[in-house]
Amino acid sequence: MGAAAATAAIAAGTLSAWAGENSDSKQIDVYTWKNAVINGGGFVSGIVFNETAPNLIYARTDIGGCYRWQEDSRTWKPLLDWVGRDKWGYAGVVSMATDPVETDRVYAAVGTYTLDWDPNNGAVLYSDDRGETWGVAELPFKQGGNMPGRGMGERLVVNPADNAELYLGTPNGNGLWRSKDYGRTWAAVENFPNPGNFVIDPDDIILADNQGVIWIDFDQIGGKIYVGVADPADPLYVSEDGGATWQAVPGAAEALGEVDGNRTIPQQSAVNDTNGHLYVATSHDPGPGNGPAASGNGGKIMRLATQTGEWTDVTPSYNPRGVIPGFGGITVDRQNPGTLMTATRNNWWPDEIIYRSTDSGQTWQLSWDYAEGEDRTDRFDMDSSGSPWLSWNGEDQGQAYAVKHGWMIDALTIDPHDSDRIMWGTGATIWGTEEVTRWDSQGDLIGEDEAGRRIALPVEKFTVGVRVEGLEECAVLDLAALGGTLVSAVGDVGGFVHTDLDRAEPMIDTGWSTGTSVDFAQSDPDVVVGTGRVHGNEKGHVGVSTDRGKTWRNAARVEGVPGDGHGGTVAVSADGSRIFWSPSETEVTPVYSDDLGETWNPVEGLPAGAKIRSDRVKASVLYSFSGGTFYRSTDGGATFTDTGATGLPSAGVDDFRAVPGRKNHVWLAGRGDEKEGVEGGMWRSKDGGTTWKQITKFETAESVGFGKASKSSGYPAIYTSALAGGKAGIYRSIDGGTRWTRINDDDHQWAYAGSAITGDPLIYGRVYLTTNGRGIIYGDIAD
Repeated sequence: MGAAAATAAIAAGTLSAWAGENSDSKQIDVYTWKNAVINGGGFVSGIVFNETAPNLIYARTDIGGCYRWQEDSRTWKPLLDWVGRDKWGYAGVVSMATDPVETDRVYAAVGTYTLDWDPNNGAVLYSDDRGETWGVAELPFKQGGNMPGRGMGERLVVNPADNAELYLGTPNGNGLWRSKDYGRTWAAVENFPNPGNFVIDPDDIILADNQGVIWIDFDQIGGKIYVGVADPADPLYVSEDGGATWQAVPGAAEALGEVDGNRTIPQQSAVNDTNGHLYVATSHDPGPGNGPAASGNGGKIMRLATQTGEWTDVTPSYNPRGVIPGFGGITVDRQNPGTLMTATRNNWWPDEIIYRSTDSGQTWQLSWDYAEGEDRTDRFDMDSSGSPWLSWNGEDQGQAYAVKHGWMIDALTIDPHDSDRIMWGTGATIWGTEEVTRWDSQGDLIGEDEAGRRIALPVEKFTVGVRVEGLEECAVLDLAALGGTLVSAVGDVGGFVHTDLDRAEPMIDTGWSTGTSVDFAQSDPDVVVGTGRVHGNEKGHVGVSTDRGKTWRNAARVEGVPGDGHGGTVAVSADGSRIFWSPSETEVTPVYSDDLGETWNPVEGLPAGAKIRSDRVKASVLYSFSGGTFYRSTDGGATFTDTGATGLPSAGVDDFRAVPGRKNHVWLAGRGDEKEGVEGGMWRSKDGGTTWKQITKFETAESVGFGKASKSSGYPAIYTSALAGGKAGIYRSIDGGTRWTRINDDDHQWAYAGSAITGDPLIYGRVYLTTNGRGIIYGDIAD
């Protein structure tokens, strides 16, 4: 997509491969692209229903783009796969707005970080066809789709009285902005008096982010515009003249700005235009979750009568934990005035609570509660079959169920057209049900016996299930394709073993908080190894499977490596007899095991942090690279020596891999390091890393991997995510690297994709690639 054109067509699943000079065949292959199904895996920060068009629903995520609901298939369609590496921050969606008048119009405020981690400023994307194509309105400041407070809002809204007019709340002193031409151009609302000042921790680079202007809402009875601001002393403003002038709402600071000495801010709002109520949920933690230390008594639900200005505290008075930790999402039922729901924030144990009121907040019922003896009783069952990994390989522990209501529940929405349907987003998935009104006939969860003890009352429960199918938001770090089995290392959820790419699987049972590296024995693929970050000191970082990933056990811990973090990289020799682990962020040099991880021995000749890869043919040969030096071992990895290779980059090397079926063939890919003045690119060696030839096609390369050879060539197909002619893409060679074809196009770029890549050993043309928030993508040559 060209910046000047500012549009991108989202194809229906197929794309034409681009072939430049040196294409790898006369016939240009056409590729189809899909996700290996995980279902979710990241923070769904907002769910937005169109108020006038039934079943028109959008979901936004913090790093994985945005989606539109497809009612017929009950799946989500990705809308931002056209975002390329040059604008990768656009995959972080701060807010979405769907036009209630011209319902084909939709908008997304984008930008992943307010820090210089994201080299670009934020933007507002605008679409006239429900997200099929987009235009881009660049902004002169950054936005934080993956920063603290990203679940608050909505910060971007359409004025229902004049749908050409939109408002945008911004962070870090940039104030309130407005567009009067359907989001095409934007300007600051100069007379808006308060850009906000609330920061979580001024001494922390991330938590020092000023939350700014949080949300905008419309009172359609009186024509007022309300704006929530992250300033406990002045948290709410109103305009009664269409945004020409603004005034602080009387009593707002007392109502919204403090709870028991904790500063609080207005997280979210919801308007009931029938009864004239503006509901505001507050918390002292902008979220989505800054750890248990952020818990405590620090939130309210306040109701403002928009016609009289009267404030009423309608905070739920009871929490089984004994304190109200603050609130995230809040929503009203537009079909039943007086019905609203909200969710706790940071109610860490045993679960978050969803509250429901049918009398405008005067009384509330809980989604679960304790009887005496702390037996838990629930209003609904959680059906996680759509994402079996949501148990996190755990078991129910009394009140703490393995499958939870979730955490980080900022996205909580009752369908404005159907009171029975509700969806809520969490840090991992979307839950939903089409029978939430059954709650109202259940009565109380807890009663008293004759002795006055709290007892559970019988409740006819309804079912809440996974509603995230099609929304893939995992950040994937590594892949191994065994042929018929795909093993992945995944951020935040460990990793998976797929034997059916169309089916969600349980996560690998190793206790990884984040999987970082996987490998398998080339001549004995039943032996699979992986490594990841672990919490505490109970489990070793390395996981081992000897049955092709069906079952796993943790290897022994390595002395000197702390439990938290330090996943590093893992490798296994071609015959599966030795495992190698290089822990990250430690002074510990790589280690090896010749008893499947029962014991470990130090590798000699390598510095700490050096990656190890196995030759895919000869079990006694392994390779390593660190700081510009290439190493080789010929004694099964016990000792490594410098090959004396020259001309390789000294920094910014992301990947190197040995070639299946080709002894001594090694390929190396690197981004380089601009700060160090080190150029990147791609190199190949045919003599075990002693001499290297640079592939001049690429300026930089992220990764390299191999798959089944074409019929016309005996050399395995080579795949890379690389930069050629200034264009980032997924490239393939079938003749050993002489000629290359780009096999994706501008409609399928997935922001930052391909930090790891591999072909399939059994299916020619199939390629798997990692993404930073769009899960596992794989492509096949179309029939």
